[in-house]
Amino acid sequence: QVQLVESGGGLVQAGGSLRLSCAASGSIGSINAMGWYRQAPGKQRELVAAINRGGTTNYAGSVKGRFTISRDNAKNTVYLQMNSLKPEDTAVYYCNIENRGSNSYLINYWGQGTQVTVSS
Repeated sequence: QVQLVESGGGLVQAGGSLRLSCAASGSIGSINAMGWYRQAPGKQRELVAAINRGGTTNYAGSVKGRFTISRDNAKNTVYLQMNSLKPEDTAVYYCNIENRGSNSYLINYWGQGTQVTVSS
């Protein structure tokens, strides 16, 4: 069993910055990819950013150049630095990790979500 603890969400004015953190704990074997998704009211969940073990990143076009995803493998933590925030970024942000346990199964884990609200 793996648990994810998210932090860093909140209310910020347009143009401001926030940093989200997601720390994994529990029966961690080997974490593969880590990422952030978001879901706004009335919208489907979308990938915001992802990062693999080697540090290769992938971003949604809407956040490229403004957001930066990073990870600390020693701490089993993934971060999302969000700069130049826009009202359109308002959503619940979910942390996601792929974990391979000792049984060799790849299991996808989700955080409970953290609200990010950007005011105009």
